[in-house]
Amino acid sequence: MYQGQCLCGAVKISTNQSLNKINVCHCSMCQRWNGGPGFSIDCHDDITIEGEESVTRFASSQWGERGFCQRCGTHLFYHLNSPSSYYVAAALFDESKNADMSLQIFVDSKPKYYNFIEKTVMLTEQDIINMMSK
Repeated sequence: MYQGQCLCGAVKISTNQSLNKINVCHCSMCQRWNGGPGFSIDCHDDITIEGEESVTRFASSQWGERGFCQRCGTHLFYHLNSPSSYYVAAALFDESKNADMSLQIFVDSKPKYYNFIEKTVMLTEQDIINMMSK
C-alpha cells in the first residue's frame, strides 16, 4: 500500500497500484490547471481518500472531474467518470521519484518550449478520441 498526501496533509490518498510508471498529459486543460503538463499515476479505481471533506471536485468536462485540496490547493487527481478511473498526481507519493515516464497523451497539444528525452508511447488527441469511442 502506498500513501501520498497534499501539502498541508489534510488529504491522504492510498493505493495498491504500482508507482513505477508515470503518465504525462499535455492537453490544454492540464496545462492550464498545472501550469505545465500533468504527471499522474494510473490508479484505476483502487484508491482510498482520507480527508474527503477537504477535497473540492471540479467538473472540468462532461466526462471527468479534477480534485484539489481546498485548504492548500494541491492538485490531487483527475477522475474519469466512465469507466471510473483515477489518475492521481504522481508527486503526492514519495515513491514516484523512482518511476519511469511511460506514456504521453495529447502530444499534439504540447507547447514547443519543452521536450522530454524519455522514450514513451505518445498518443495524439485523435488517438485518445478513437480509444474512447470503441
